[in-house]
Amino acid sequence: MKMLVDGAWVPSAGDRWLDVRNPATGEVIDRVPHGTEEDIGAAVDAAGHAFDRWSAVPPRERGKRLFFAAQEIRKRADEIARLLTREQGKPLAEAHNEVLGAAHVLEYYASISGTLTGTSATIPGNGYAAVVKKPLGVCGAIIPWNMPVLIPAWKLGPMLLAGNTVVLKPSQSTPLAALQIALLVQDAVGVPGALNVVTGTGSEAGEALVRHPAIRHVSFTGQTETGKRIAMLASGGLKTVTLELGGSDPMIVCADADLDAAVEGAVRGRFYNCGQTCTAVKRLYVDAAIAGPFCDRLTKRVCALRVGDGLAPGTDMGPLHREEERARLLHLLAEMRATGDGRLAAGGDVPDDPGLRNGHFLTPTLVTDMSPDSALVREEIFGPVLPVTIVTGIDEAIALANRTRYGLGASVWTRHLPTAARAAEELECGIFWVNQHLRIPPDVPFGGVGESGIGRENGPDAPGRYMRTQTILMKP
Repeated sequence: MKMLVDGAWVPSAGDRWLDVRNPATGEVIDRVPHGTEEDIGAAVDAAGHAFDRWSAVPPRERGKRLFFAAQEIRKRADEIARLLTREQGKPLAEAHNEVLGAAHVLEYYASISGTLTGTSATIPGNGYAAVVKKPLGVCGAIIPWNMPVLIPAWKLGPMLLAGNTVVLKPSQSTPLAALQIALLVQDAVGVPGALNVVTGTGSEAGEALVRHPAIRHVSFTGQTETGKRIAMLASGGLKTVTLELGGSDPMIVCADADLDAAVEGAVRGRFYNCGQTCTAVKRLYVDAAIAGPFCDRLTKRVCALRVGDGLAPGTDMGPLHREEERARLLHLLAEMRATGDGRLAAGGDVPDDPGLRNGHFLTPTLVTDMSPDSALVREEIFGPVLPVTIVTGIDEAIALANRTRYGLGASVWTRHLPTAARAAEELECGIFWVNQHLRIPPDVPFGGVGESGIGRENGPDAPGRYMRTQTILMKP
C-alpha cells in the first residue's frame, strides 16, 4: 500500500487499490491506493510538522509560490487535460479549460496576497487595540469527481495563502489529474508536508479525515446528504466547515428575452460536462408568450449536439461519469412517458453507435410541457436532461423557482432591468445571473443557501475564512 505524502509515494500497511476507469470505454486506466485511517493519520502528522515552517513564510511570498504553481500548471495543461478527460469523461476542450481555470484561480489568490492584514485602533479607556489574523492549522479538503481539477484550486489557493497546511482527499473515481495538480503545487510551495494527498473512499479515508482531532477546518464539495454527515462528524471536534452541496438551479426566460442568447445559455448551462455541474440549469421556466419559438430553437440545438468519447474530435458532450446515474435518469424518463407528464422533444435514450456501447452515454434530452410537480423538476438531476415548464409571467416563474430545498444558483433572461432587479431580490439563491448562467469567476464569493450548503468559497475574503481572529488590547 502506498500514499502520497510530502509529494512522494511512501509505504503504508496493507495492499488495497482502487481502479480508475474511463467512463467512455469502461477500461481501467490506472489504479491508486485505497487509503486507510492510518494513512490519513500519517498525512495529518506530516501537515502538522510542516505548519510552523509554512505559516512563517510571509503572505506575499506564499502568493509568489502559488503563482509559480499556476505557471507550471499552464505549461502542462495539455497533458493534464487528456488525463482528466480519460478519468472523468468530459470533452477535451472542457477539460483543457478546467485546467487553465485552476491556474487562473491560483493566480487570483497570488494577486491578493498583500491584503492579508489586520486592523488597529486607539480605543479611549482601553488603549491600543489590534486585531490580527492567524492561520487555523491543518485543514482538510474533500473533492468531488465532477470538477476534480478546478475545485482543488478553489480550496488549496486560499487555504495555503492563509498559511495553513492541507490534507487533500480527491474522489476515488477521479484522482489522477488532481494528483498531478497537487504535485505541482507542492513543488512550488517548497515546504515538505505543506500539502499531502491521500486517495481512498469517502466512507474510509474521507470520514477519517473529518474525524481527525488535528484537523481544524473541513472544506467539502459534493452531495447534500454527505455534507450533512460531515457537519455532524465535524461538530464533535468543534471544527469549522465549508460545505458546497447540491443544487436545482432554475433558469427563467422572460417574454422580452433575447431568444437566441437564451437558447445558447440553456444549452451550455444544462449540457456542459454532461449536465454534471452543481450550478447547471436544472429547471427551465419559459414565458408562454415566447414558448413556441423558444422551444423550437432549443430543440434544434439540443438535437445538433454530438455525443462521443471526450478525446474524439468534434465531441460536444461526453458520457455520464457513473452508470448508476444513467440508470436513474432512464428510469425517471420511463416514468415520465408512462404518466404522460411532459413531452419528449429530444433524446431520452442510449446512443445506438456501436463504438459507444461500453460507455455511460445518454443522448442530450429535452422534455417540454413539464408539470412543476414532476420528479424530473423536483429532484436534482445530475445529467443531460433538461425539463421545460411553461409559465404565465415572472410572478409564477419566481414562485415555482423557489419551490425547492436547494438555493445554489439561478438566472433570469430579460431586457427589462426592473424585472432582473426584482428577480435578484426575490429568488432564494447564493449566486444570481442576468442573461448568463454557470460562470463563476474566482473574484466573487460562491456558495448556496438552504440545503445547498454552508459558507462561501472564492472572493477576496476567502483566505480569511481559513484564519482565526485574535484581539490584542494594550494599555500604556
